[in-house]
Amino acid sequence: KQWYQRRVAITAGIVIVLDEKEHPVYKRNGSDLAIEMNIKLVESLCGFEKIITTLDNRTLIVQSFIGDIIKPRDVKCIMSEGMPLLRDPFSKGKLIVQFNVEFPEKGDIPSATLQQIETLLPPREPIEKKPEMEEVMLSDYDASASAHQAYADDSDDENGPGGPGVQCRTQ
Repeated sequence: KQWYQRRVAITAGIVIVLDEKEHPVYKRNGSDLAIEMNIKLVESLCGFEKIITTLDNRTLIVQSFIGDIIKPRDVKCIMSEGMPLLRDPFSKGKLIVQFNVEFPEKGDIPSATLQQIETLLPPREPIEKKPEMEEVMLSDYDASASAHQAYADDSDDENGPGGPGVQCRTQ
């Protein structure tokens, strides 16, 4: 009887500290798990089947069907594939899937094929052009080059970007 009492006293003083490690694929949010899934444009429009391995090494086939269009950054979930619930270990949270849609690169699709694709998609929204409007074209944007250019243009010279005699005024 003394041994039992002594053991209880010892075990009552044990503190268990769990150190949760970051996983390269899964992120935990309470009882839910989250992953990012990359899919190609054709898969986002026409459906897909993707294989994922769960934390307990089961293999799941994730399916999306034709007509269930997935847009970039869309979020879907798979019920009961998250972490076990605290008070009910036989129930699990959700596996939340955020989608990254990979678009083809410039030049990957021939222009004749793009014209065929355009006939299959809903039509573009027409605009009413007026003579006072200006037409402009989009160009590729490089944020790092723009930041460098902004610093290069930032000058306090009298003949700087503001023109002759224009200076910053202190208040």
